[in-house]
Amino acid sequence: MTHNFNPGPAALPPEVIARVQAELPDYHGTGMSILEMSHRSKEYEAINAAAEANLKELLGLGDEYRVLFMQGGASMQFALIPLNFLPTGGVAEYIVTGSWGEKAYEEAQRVGSVHLRASTAADGYRSLPNVEACTPDPNAVYLHITTNETIQGVQWPAELPLFGDVPLIADMSSDFLSRPFPATRFALMYAGAQKNLGPAGVTVVVIRQDLIERSRKDLPVIMRYATFAKNNSLYNTPPVFAVYMVHLVLEWIKDQGGLAAMAERNARKAALVYAAIDTSEGFYTGHAVPSARSLMNVTFRLSSPDLEKQFLADAKAAGMVGLAGHRSVGGIRASLYNAVSPESAAALAHFMQDFAKRYG
Repeated sequence: MTHNFNPGPAALPPEVIARVQAELPDYHGTGMSILEMSHRSKEYEAINAAAEANLKELLGLGDEYRVLFMQGGASMQFALIPLNFLPTGGVAEYIVTGSWGEKAYEEAQRVGSVHLRASTAADGYRSLPNVEACTPDPNAVYLHITTNETIQGVQWPAELPLFGDVPLIADMSSDFLSRPFPATRFALMYAGAQKNLGPAGVTVVVIRQDLIERSRKDLPVIMRYATFAKNNSLYNTPPVFAVYMVHLVLEWIKDQGGLAAMAERNARKAALVYAAIDTSEGFYTGHAVPSARSLMNVTFRLSSPDLEKQFLADAKAAGMVGLAGHRSVGGIRASLYNAVSPESAAALAHFMQDFAKRYG
């Protein structure tokens, strides 16, 4: 058995893979694979509509929100957000708690006037900023946060601090649909699908209607959120197969019991791995402070790079893949997204305990 801890593309539910395998040669009696079906067909339009409806149902959202299926990953959203919503003379504010927040902030600076409201760079992105430092200027056009930093393993709590009344925008690529959260507090949420939602190739954007209406009208048509909303994400050819798989994953989440069930499952997995760190008497050193620890990405170090290489080699031999930390920081990272099983998390924790006994 392979235990998949890849950070994205990441593990997918086995039930979804089995369903894809069964439906792939002939989708619902059409005589065609979903891979060769027109995005204008009634079959695909039904998939597209069901994915939007299921996602809004899981989040408890009504008609005041739209779900858009776009391409380009979260990195494209880093540019599209200020292009659509940051007018000349306006100021956007960013809170940066890790590498992806840095990238979003840097990209926005290329577009317009941006203010760094708060940052935890000074402590190496190990914590969250003081709540008092996070209240934006009430005249800000929007406030942007990253709810979970995959590289540093730092995550905002599900019940976020109150960030004032300005439109709140969030990169949720690595913890979207992993737990219940107050979705109506956000004007826009976006997530690359390849962690909790499906395969690489589609980015899910959940956007409030009033934000669409106030967006710039002078951009190229393909760069406007209004274009995707008006055309139900079918302005141009969408990533059909990726959206189909997102549709199946959303159905799987509902079948498991929704976001509350995902939260319980994910907390249980993370607790096992963090316990292996905390009971190791310093053999493993977690990166994030306990109050900011991510349930999705557990990041830690060993005493030397050579010992980390040995850890990764032994883990691979034990059937565990994807545990190397991001190339920019090194170390070890275990990604515990929705589809990673509790059995895999337990296997990793047991391996960590055994490795510490052998090399400690």
